[in-house]
Formats: sequence, C-alpha cells, structure tokens
Amino acid sequence: TEPEEPSADFPELVDVEFMDAQLVDEADFPPPLQTARFDIVTFELEQLERFEFTLARLVKRGIAEWIIERQKNQQAYRFRETLPKGIVLEMVLIPEGSFLMGSPEDEPERNADRESPQHEVTLEPFFMGRYPVTQAQWKAVAKLPQVWQPLNSNPSHFKSADRPVERVCWHDAVEFCARLSDYTGREYRLPTEAEWEYACRAGTMTPFHFGDTISSDLANYRGINTYADGPDGEYKEKTTLVTQFDGANTFGLSDMHGNVWEWCQDHWHENYNGAPTSGIAWIEGGDSSKRIVRGGCWHYPPTLCRSACRSSLDVDGRSLFFGFRVCCSAPRTS
Repeated sequence: TEPEEPSADFPELVDVEFMDAQLVDEADFPPPLQTARFDIVTFELEQLERFEFTLARLVKRGIAEWIIERQKNQQAYRFRETLPKGIVLEMVLIPEGSFLMGSPEDEPERNADRESPQHEVTLEPFFMGRYPVTQAQWKAVAKLPQVWQPLNSNPSHFKSADRPVERVCWHDAVEFCARLSDYTGREYRLPTEAEWEYACRAGTMTPFHFGDTISSDLANYRGINTYADGPDGEYKEKTTLVTQFDGANTFGLSDMHGNVWEWCQDHWHENYNGAPTSGIAWIEGGDSSKRIVRGGCWHYPPTLCRSACRSSLDVDGRSLFFGFRVCCSAPRTS
C-alpha cells in the first residue's frame, strides 16, 4: 500500500494504516530515567577514540547552481559499544555549549507558532548515536532480557540490517534504551528535544546544518519538493542505509535530516513559552500522551527536515516513518 500524500498543514503526524495493535498501559509503564536501576559508568576522555568523517556544506554558485563542498578528514571523539553478535553502536561525544533554540523570524517556511520564542539553551556534554538505530542494532538489543514490555525483533517495513529501524513507538524506543542500559551498565536514553536540536545544528543557525537549503544528494526526503530556492531532487520512496550519504555535521553526526523521524523524551508543548533552558527533558505540563519527533523523514518535504522543525506523535503510534537514535551519559572531564 502506498503511503498517503502528506498534508500541506502537517497539524499532527499520524499514520493509522501502518500502526500495530500492541499498546502499553501507561499505568504499567514506569517513567523513563526516574529511578536508578543500574550503576552509571562514565568515561575518562583518554578512553575515547578519534574518528574521521566528511563534513558537507551546500553552497550556491551563481544564480541557480548549488554545489556540495566536502571537507574530508574532520575529527571527533567516540566510543564503540559492542552489542550481542558483535554488532557495534557508535556513540559520538557532543561537547558542552549554548545555542539559540527555535527558528528566527526570517527563516523560510518556519512554523512561528511552534518554533517560537527563540531562547538560549546551555547543555552539558553527552553522547549521541552517530546514526539512527539500525535494524541490526535493534534486533540485537530486542533479544536481551525484557525490562518493561516485549519487543518485536523485526518490526521494520523496509528490511535491511543497515537501514534505520522503523515502525517502533515511543514505548518501544524507551524499552530498547532500558535493555541496552542493563546490558552495558551505562545509562542509555532518548535525547531531549533541546539535545536533539543542539546536536543537529552543530554550531549552525541556518535551516539545515548543510546550510540555507538541502539536497537529496545529502539526505533522504521527498526530493521532488524543494526548499526556498534549493535544487530539485529525487524522491526515493523508502528509507536508505544510514551510511548512504557522505556528509556529516561538525559534531560528526549523520542522517539528522530526513530518513526517519526521531523520537525525543519531551511531552508535546505547542510552543516554547516556559521551556527549560538547561537542555533537560520538558516533561512538566504539555500533553504526555504525545512525544516530540524531530528531523523529518523520507516521505515528507524538506521544510519538515529543518533543524528547528518540531512535531509530535501519540506515544503508542507505530509507522514506517518513525525511528530514533540514543543518547548516553557524559564523560568525566575532571
């Protein structure tokens, strides 16, 4: 069955046709990260390893020509978590810092109601997955002992070990983090909304970390739609490998724009009035039955892939548009 054509207004992201029937009773599901069930293990900086990646920028030349500039041999820090069956999860060190969260008034196609007011957020360092969780990583963790609920070890519509896992609800993603935490002794969790945007922007204030627009040669989205005066592209009509595109942001993260929407911890709030400024999850007030999703996906137009774009989905919603990436506790710096 073909996915439905996306609405022009995008008031809410729901795909009932592809939802599973398995739901979780909120009363039986402990809130994530409220109790310490394991010892948190941190890293000394010398235990991390440098890795190299390619930084990509989309630059305009002349009136209508866009070119991709790639800078090879960029470096960042990571650690590699070994999962069952030798599957590896790469976790990238995101440095501490401050940024303006939300979109500026002059950003094309911004949703002023949802992406305002802009506000400064200051974050401590943390680790984030270099890529969205893949189907191979999901399968390895789904076979670990259950914490709160069962997991389908092979839920995805588009099958491939190195494609992002999809058709996982928020509860599934939290269960994945809990099992991974028990297995490793480290505190894995979903990113907060502020962490996600900070990590995606990686020091930029443009609509995309690539620059003022986006190209389907750099990300997987509905490429037949364009953003601002950006280039025409390809609509691939499915997810792609997480390593498909040669171009990360300055933190070394890939696939932050498009491919699959990514779950965050936070309750849905209609705007940023009263939002925390420390990067913590905003779970006071709002609608707890909906959680934040970020990044856009393969089926939606490029405006929804912007760094500042935010939407929500019911916590028990499963769709072939939605996946996630994980975060981990920060290293010791003293």
